[in-house]
Amino acid sequence: MRLLMINPNTSPAITTKMLAVARAAVPPGVKVVGVAGRFGARYISSRAAAAIAAHAALDALARHRGAYDAVVLACFGDPGLAALRELAAKPVVGMAEASILSACLLGGRFAIVTGGARWVPMLEEFVAAQGLGERLASVRAVSRTGAAIAANPAAVLRELAATCLAAVEEDGAEAVILGGAGLAGLARRLQPLVPVPLIDSVVAAAQQAAALAAFGPEKALRGSFAPAEPVAASGLSPALRNALRHGRLALPEKGNSATKTSRELVSRHIRARIALL
Repeated sequence: MRLLMINPNTSPAITTKMLAVARAAVPPGVKVVGVAGRFGARYISSRAAAAIAAHAALDALARHRGAYDAVVLACFGDPGLAALRELAAKPVVGMAEASILSACLLGGRFAIVTGGARWVPMLEEFVAAQGLGERLASVRAVSRTGAAIAANPAAVLRELAATCLAAVEEDGAEAVILGGAGLAGLARRLQPLVPVPLIDSVVAAAQQAAALAAFGPEKALRGSFAPAEPVAASGLSPALRNALRHGRLALPEKGNSATKTSRELVSRHIRARIALL
């Protein structure tokens, strides 16, 4: 099994850090391969940087299509997640979505602790968009950015622990997510200091991606994540322009004739098979 981890920022150090955490978290036999954004912010900490990261994530997948069983979008906030799912042939798991779904299984209400104050409203909006606003106890940010935490995690451990504890004692959180690439690997170190489950966003995404890959779902042929109608484009990388021209980023396995026909023929083919049952 092979997972493709896309880090849509341009920091090789952050990519390396997340890969180490993800590889330690997945079952034996699962290979995790990483790729960073070809362009964009060194670390994503604003709406503008996140919007650029969505493009970078699509571009990265277009350049590495086909040789994977699932994709991990390794940026908390999941920029471009829906677009990746629309165009990819395999399951795509976002760090933020995977983490909040895990948190909902572990407690009634959850909190997110991250780095950088600008992430607070962005993540509140993200959770609300998932329909889980009532489950959110709080989003709290420590003073240092995620990039600063990644560079020197020891310097912020005490503040992170105190912030997690405040989310539990003051906000009523029953699970706490350490959100962000820069916080990868810290949940295990902080767990003895926090009286509720701590969730590492990289671990949650990698493990859920491996589970979906093992499940082996087919690419949707109908609905909002089905391959889009082909469209011409300009100003994009050749790989991404080609993907839009064909309506998908990666072709399913050879021999899946259903994906080589129009939607009308797909429906006709499925109805004919149902009639034979």
